[in-house]
Amino acid sequence: MTDPSGADPFGTDALRAAVLDAWASSPTRFREDANAEEDLRLGGYADAWFVELAQNAADAARAAGVPGRIAVSLVDGELRVANTGAPLDAAGVAALASLRASAKRDADAVGRFGVGFAAVLAVTDAPRVVSTTGGVAFSASRTADAVADLPGAAAELARRDEPPVLRLVWAVDGTPEAGFDTEVRMPLRPGLDPAALLARARADAPDLLLALPDLHEVAVDGEVLRRSSDGPETVVAGRRWRLARRSGRLDAPADRAAEQRGRLDWSATWALPLDGALGEDGALGEDEVLHAPTATGERLGLPARLVATVPMEPDRRRARTGPGTDAVLAGAVDAYLDLVRATPPAERAALVPVPGFPRSVLDGRLRELVVDALRTTAWLPGADGSELVPARARWLDLPGSEEVVALLGFADLAAAPPPAALEVERLSPAGLVERLGGVSRPPSWWRGLYAALAPLVGVVPGLADDLRALPVPLADGRVAHGPPTVLLPAGAEFAVPLPGLHLAHPDAVHPLLVRLGAQEADARALLEHPALLAAVEGSLDDADAGLDVRPLAEAVLALVERVGSAPDGYGALALPADDGLPARADELMLPDAALAPLLGDDPPLGVVDAPWADRAALVAVGVVDGFAVVVDEEPTGPDHDLDDEERWWDAQPEPPRRLVAVRDLDLVADGAWPAALALLAAGRETREALREGYTLWWLARHARLDGRRPDHWRLPTATTIAALYDPCAATVAPATIAAHGLEDVWRAVGVRADLTVADARGAADLLDRLADPARHPDVALVAEAHIALTDAVAAGRVDPADLDAPERVRALDGSVVSVDVAVVLDAPWPASVLPAGELVAGGDPGLLADLLDLPLATDVVAGAVEGTGSAVPWTDVAEVVVACHTLGVAVPEGSVIRHDELRVDVTRPVTGRFRVPVWPDGAGGWHAEDPLRALLALLAE
Repeated sequence: MTDPSGADPFGTDALRAAVLDAWASSPTRFREDANAEEDLRLGGYADAWFVELAQNAADAARAAGVPGRIAVSLVDGELRVANTGAPLDAAGVAALASLRASAKRDADAVGRFGVGFAAVLAVTDAPRVVSTTGGVAFSASRTADAVADLPGAAAELARRDEPPVLRLVWAVDGTPEAGFDTEVRMPLRPGLDPAALLARARADAPDLLLALPDLHEVAVDGEVLRRSSDGPETVVAGRRWRLARRSGRLDAPADRAAEQRGRLDWSATWALPLDGALGEDGALGEDEVLHAPTATGERLGLPARLVATVPMEPDRRRARTGPGTDAVLAGAVDAYLDLVRATPPAERAALVPVPGFPRSVLDGRLRELVVDALRTTAWLPGADGSELVPARARWLDLPGSEEVVALLGFADLAAAPPPAALEVERLSPAGLVERLGGVSRPPSWWRGLYAALAPLVGVVPGLADDLRALPVPLADGRVAHGPPTVLLPAGAEFAVPLPGLHLAHPDAVHPLLVRLGAQEADARALLEHPALLAAVEGSLDDADAGLDVRPLAEAVLALVERVGSAPDGYGALALPADDGLPARADELMLPDAALAPLLGDDPPLGVVDAPWADRAALVAVGVVDGFAVVVDEEPTGPDHDLDDEERWWDAQPEPPRRLVAVRDLDLVADGAWPAALALLAAGRETREALREGYTLWWLARHARLDGRRPDHWRLPTATTIAALYDPCAATVAPATIAAHGLEDVWRAVGVRADLTVADARGAADLLDRLADPARHPDVALVAEAHIALTDAVAAGRVDPADLDAPERVRALDGSVVSVDVAVVLDAPWPASVLPAGELVAGGDPGLLADLLDLPLATDVVAGAVEGTGSAVPWTDVAEVVVACHTLGVAVPEGSVIRHDELRVDVTRPVTGRFRVPVWPDGAGGWHAEDPLRALLALLAE
C-alpha cells in the first residue's frame, strides 16, 4: 500500500511525473516502453525471476561487505524473496523504474543493464520492494489508471494485455523480514502454482551458490542450502567441486555497452564436480551453459563449469564478440590449465574436451582455445613421471613394441594413451611404414616383408589402413608410396603406356598388396585409376605447353571402346579440333552432330578433327552429338556445370535425391527451340529428363518460342483458352506436333493447356490479358480465369501482396471496366440492381476481391423492400420442393416472403426504385417474386 506517512524518500513522485510527461508528449514512447518490457517478460527473462533476484542479492552483499543470504517464502499468497546487503537507495529505485539504466557501477556486479528486475513480471504484475531505507511498488492496475487520461497511451493500452508495469513507481511502507535488509514481494498472477515456483527456486539454488561467490546461503520455504570451503574443495549444497580461478583487468573494450565500460575487472572460474557427474561425451551435462556468472543461453560441452564475466548481450543469452570477450576467454584458458594441473595425474585426461560438434559458437571457440593450450603446455603424465608437452610427445601403439623402441630410440613417451584431441604423435605400424620409406632393399626382400605382415592384417585392429602407405618397388626402378597407387601386372590383359601409372616389379608381387588396395591392370581399373584421371584432367594444359598428348588420347579412347563407357571427368581429355588446336572433349562436337543446326551461326562448340571423328568412344568421353544427359544418383550440391544450376538448386523445397538433367541447353539459339524440343523428345534419356527437375525448370524460364517464354503460348489443341492465349506461331505446325508426340513436351516445358496459374508472374500475365480490350473471352472463360487465380492464391502459389492491383478488370458482360466502378459479385441478388458491366465474378469472392483490390457487391449494395408480402413456408412452394429433390438438397426450413411484384428502394451505391426477383431481409430471410430465384440465393450463401 502507499506509505501512509506520505514519505517519499526515493522521489517517486518526480519519477512518475517525468514518465507521464514523456508518455503524454509522445504516445510512441508509451508503446516502445510497453514493447520493451513485454520483450523482456516474454523473452530472455521470462523464466529467470529467481536467478535475477539472486544476483541482485549477491551484488547487495558485495556492496555491503557481508555474506549474502536469501530467504524465499510464501506469505499470504505472496512470493517473497528477502536478502541481506546494501539496502535500496534512490539510484536503485531510478534504475528499477527504467528499462536499461542500471544503478550498479561495481566492477564485479552481476546486474549490468537494469533489465533483470523485469523477470519478476513473469510471476506478478504488482511487485513491491521493501527495504530498511523505505519501499516502492509497481502496479499494472495503478499504471492503467494513471494513463487513462492520456489519449495516446490509453488507446495503445486498449490493444494490449497490460501497460508497462516497471515504469511508474510509488512509495510504500513496510519492512523486510527480520534479519534481512531488502525484500521483494510478489502477489502471484492467477493460475500460477506457488509450490512449483518454490520448487524451481530450490532447484536453481545450488547453481546460484556456485556461480555467485558473494552468496553464501539460500533458504527456500525453510530448507537451507549453503556454500562452504573444505581445503582445496568447495562444497555447495552437499556437492563437492574443485575450483580454479583467474582474474585481471581489461583495457576499456568497445564491445561492451556504455553501462559496462567502467567495469574493467574480469574473472574466470572453472568448477569441476568431484562426484563423477560427467556424461558419456565427457561433458558436464547436456544442459550445461556458460554462467556469467548466472546461467546464460550459451551452451557448453566442457568437463567443467565456466563462471566468467564474459560481456553478454542485453538478454544475457548470448556472449558479445570482441576484444573484451577475447581477453576473458584467454584468462579462462589459463584458469583451465590451472584446474588440469590441480587434478591428480591419472585423472587429467578426462579434462581434455572430447571431439564433437560444438554446442554453440562460444563452445566451439572455447574448445579450440582450451585444446590448443593443452597441446602446447606441459601437463601430460610421462612414462618416467615427468610432465610432457603433448605437441612434442609420442605414444607407441603397437603390441610387443620393445624391439621397435630399442631400434628407433624413442623417448618422451606418454604413460597412457592420450586423448585424440591432443594430436599426440602415435608411433604405430604407420610410424614404422614411414621409417621404411627411406629403406633401400631388393624387390624379393619387400616380398618377404609383405609375407611377414600378411598374417597380422585382420588381427591387429586398423593395421590394414596403416599399411596402405607401404613402399612398393616398381618395374621401372622407382618406389611407389602405397599399394593403392600401384597396378599389378599379374593378370593384366595389356600394357598401356600412360604417365602417372605405377606397375609393380614382378618379384615384389604378393597377395597382401591386393588386400591393401593395389589393382589388377584391366581396362576398367585403368580408367578408374586416379592417376589416369589426373593425366586426363591435365592433358589440355600439357597440350598448351607443347607436349604431344595424342598417345594419351589414343590410349584412353581404346580403353573406353573396350569398356563401353567412361567414368566422370573424362570430358577433360584433350582432343584435336578441326582448327588444328587442342580442346576438351566436352567442348567439341562431331562434324555431323544433331545439335549443330541448333547452335546458330557462331556455335560455342568446336568440331573434332575429321580423322578422329569415326572413333566410337568420342561420345562416351563427352564429345557432343545430340543433347547429353547428366545423371547423379546422390547429388550433394549444384556442382554439375549446368547453366543456372545454383538458382534452381536454391529454389527446391529440399535437395533433390537424384539428378537427371540435360546439359548444354544454354547453347541453343533462341530461334531454334522448336527443333530443339523435337530433338529432346526424340531421345529416350532426354525425354526422361523432361519429366521433372532441372531440365523442366530451365526450359520454362529460358527456352524461347517466337521470342517468348513457353507459358506465353497455348497448345494448338487448347482451344478453350484461345480468347486469352495465342497459339505459338513457331515453325512447327500443329500437325507436326501431334505426329511427333511433341504436344506432351511442349506442355511439360510450360506451353499452356489450361488456365492453371503457377506463380505471381503467371497471375500478373493473366490479369493483363483479362484487362486487354482487344481480347474477347466469353463469360464462362472469364469466370474460369478468376477461378484459376483464386485457386492459386488459396494454394499459396500466389500472394496478392506480390502483385500490383490492376487498373481495369473484365466484367460479367465481357467488357473491360475500371476498378473505380467494379465490384466482386459474392451473391446473386446484387446483380439485379447493379449493371453487369460493373460486376466481376468467378472463384472465391473474398480471395478475388483481395487479389483485384475490389469491394464485395454485398458490402456496396443496400436497400429496403417495399411492402410486406406474405410469408409462405418453403415446403408449400411446389417448384421449390421439386427443385430441391432434383438438386439433392433438403427443402429449407422457415418461409419465403412472396410478392406479386417485388420492388426495392436502393440507397447504395445509387438511389432509386428497382424491381427485383429476390432480396434479403437482412435477418436471414428472403423476399421474392420468383421463389426459385430465392432458393438459388439461399443456397449460394
